[in-house]
Amino acid sequence: MFFFSYYAPVYGKRASCFCRPGYDTVVVVWLTNALPVLLLRKLFLNSIPIIKPQNIAMTTNFKKLFVAAGFSLLLSANAFAQKQVILPSSTPEAEGVSSAGIDSFLVAASHHKNEFHSIMILRHGKVIAQGWWNPYGPTLKHTLYSLSKSFTSTAVGFAVSEKKLSVTDKVISFFPNSLPDTVKQFLKELTIKDLLTMSVGQSPDPTSVIPFTSDDWVKTFLATPILNKPGSKFLYNTMATYTLSAIVQKVTGQKVIDYLKPRLFDPLGITGIDWEMNKQGINTGGWGLRLKTEDIAKMGQLYLQKGMWQGKQLLPKAWVEEATTFKIDQAPEAPQSKKDSSDWMQGYCYQFWRCRHNAFRGDGAFGQYMIVMPDQDAVIAVTSETANMQDELNLVWQYLLPAMHTGTLPADKVSADHLRQDLAALSLPALKSSATGWTGSKNFTLQNNDLNIKSIGFNVTDNECQLTLNNNSGSFKFNLSNGNWRPNSTQMQGPSLLLTAREDFSQLPPYKVEGSYAWVDSNTLQLTLRYIESPHSETITCHFNGQKLNAEVEYSFSYGTKKIPLTGDLQK
Repeated sequence: MFFFSYYAPVYGKRASCFCRPGYDTVVVVWLTNALPVLLLRKLFLNSIPIIKPQNIAMTTNFKKLFVAAGFSLLLSANAFAQKQVILPSSTPEAEGVSSAGIDSFLVAASHHKNEFHSIMILRHGKVIAQGWWNPYGPTLKHTLYSLSKSFTSTAVGFAVSEKKLSVTDKVISFFPNSLPDTVKQFLKELTIKDLLTMSVGQSPDPTSVIPFTSDDWVKTFLATPILNKPGSKFLYNTMATYTLSAIVQKVTGQKVIDYLKPRLFDPLGITGIDWEMNKQGINTGGWGLRLKTEDIAKMGQLYLQKGMWQGKQLLPKAWVEEATTFKIDQAPEAPQSKKDSSDWMQGYCYQFWRCRHNAFRGDGAFGQYMIVMPDQDAVIAVTSETANMQDELNLVWQYLLPAMHTGTLPADKVSADHLRQDLAALSLPALKSSATGWTGSKNFTLQNNDLNIKSIGFNVTDNECQLTLNNNSGSFKFNLSNGNWRPNSTQMQGPSLLLTAREDFSQLPPYKVEGSYAWVDSNTLQLTLRYIESPHSETITCHFNGQKLNAEVEYSFSYGTKKIPLTGDLQK
């Protein structure tokens, strides 16, 4: 960010401009004294380099533009402050955290198979460390998967506080027209609390079936047999969370995302988000929310502060305590030794998990985390893609927890500088050629395949490749670089666990994609498309043999266990 000030004698006032690269924001404010300058500098960043007026070439046109911008963009600092909620920042040592300890976490993370995308650490309400593994970045939203559940639970909390419903309300009372012909006793007993605590009593979890086979998810969910008394047995059930979303929409007349906007998202300054919905126009509830890493951290801080935000009680303290304390044992028969080593056996709450070390969290598939640590007055937000979510939490407990101390720590400039450098250098390596392949254009007609790709084309130059995929939905082009990530925007959906669900995906595109390619040998081309608003990527490995193409497509979340074959013939 930079700041500069310019005196406009014709108006007798000083205009100050705040520019924050990466946020598409330029704020121009007319100031009559230095005090607002200091306040605004503090609002944006603890330290903003000043560009002195004499160092700026002010042409007449620029002055006119600057003056016009001052009036059109902003009339006062207060107006801007109301739209922006920026978390305050500090240094690790000032908040009692070792920079070297945080850095040790980054080093350990780099040696694990887990693929981290972002991390933000808050201590005493201040950001002390944040980083994004390139090509991920701070302005990108990221699919939360089941971390979305904690936001749906929050919507229920607001509805309870507004007396629109109670956790003891019977589920069937909200859907009189969606009930099975015979309503059995366990279904009659099912309450909102049972949905919140994943103790519906169904077995197995119907989530792997209902979204993919039904257009009326509530009706199918209610028709699914309940084998155990509601509230008696834990079984993770994402359709229970969807049903909570449908109930909130029933009693408020708004989708969960719209209901939360004035109550949660606006006060916390969470913008530019979206949430998947089914074909009935109901947010999926248990998955599908996309927002930024900073937004996850803000949500965690709100819960750490027991619903208080900037002096205002947004969410009742009693609800926060109710929603984040032990409600049901996930594995009552497990030996204590196993429980002691697992963050999935500490108890389940209202769409939150209890953790070891008296912490609690919201989490989502492949490592999307909002970890709240009341004993340490800390919040950790993480986005990633991993096959071993416990392993990522182990890194937090092994490296970040011991780095937190009471009081402040002595300044450690060497470690702090090293940490800043390491955070700035975080990156996921792009593909880079180890051989030289052919250049030019080739297009192949493909045989029938599971991805319904009809043809694939390549236009390869020295360090660039354009990939063209034609399927039932259209033709999609991607530009990829050798040794670097190349940004793209596409209408083509990327890899997802819910790719074939009966949803309305129309509000989600365009999707942001980064592309990279490399020649493995003279006839083997590898291409990676990284969908950077999700945890996932896909890699296409192409083997050229004269007029023939044999290729495999692998989604990152299959971890080498499944490759989808493509076979084609060169077009003449």
